Amino acid sequence: MLATGIAAAYVSIGRLFNPPDVDFIWAVVLVSIVGFIGNEAVALFRIKIGKEIGSAALVADGYHAIVDGLTSLAVLVGAVGVWPGAPLADPIAGALISAAIFKIVIESGKSVISWLLDGVEPEYIDDIRAVAVDTGGVEEVTEIRVRWLGNTFLAEVNISVNPDLSMGQGHSIALETHQRFLDDL
Repeated sequence: MLATGIAAAYVSIGRLFNPPDVDFIWAVVLVSIVGFIGNEAVALFRIKIGKEIGSAALVADGYHAIVDGLTSLAVLVGAVGVWPGAPLADPIAGALISAAIFKIVIESGKSVISWLLDGVEPEYIDDIRAVAVDTGGVEEVTEIRVRWLGNTFLAEVNISVNPDLSMGQGHSIALETHQRFLDDL
């Protein structure tokens, strides 16, 4: 995506100083509309499935499809501007879409880098804490450590129980907490 943004910016800047003649504008408009609709449909599908299965790579690929769709939209805007005789509409649209691409690169890059570094979204930690606290016999959650391993995450949770309980009773509460994690999360 970054390479696409750089290439689009480079071409757009070049066209600002030397706008090309555009032939068959009607065909450019038609293809850009079809390209936008197709890429957006693919993007929504990839992002939805990627989030459902916990695949940062598929979500990032969905964002890449959004970039492709936005590129088609920029082509449409440029063509519509060039049609009545404004040759700078194409490079200006290209420069704007380059800025949008860079924004998407930054946002998706944060997610992928976090994932690569075993980062876990804060809502997962909140969910783990809520399940543990709601388990009967757990008095306090003292520490939670979570990291990704492939498409699943590993969690280590320290819980406190009533110190007057026997070791066996405390262990039973820990086992129940573990089972609730598996069932609920």
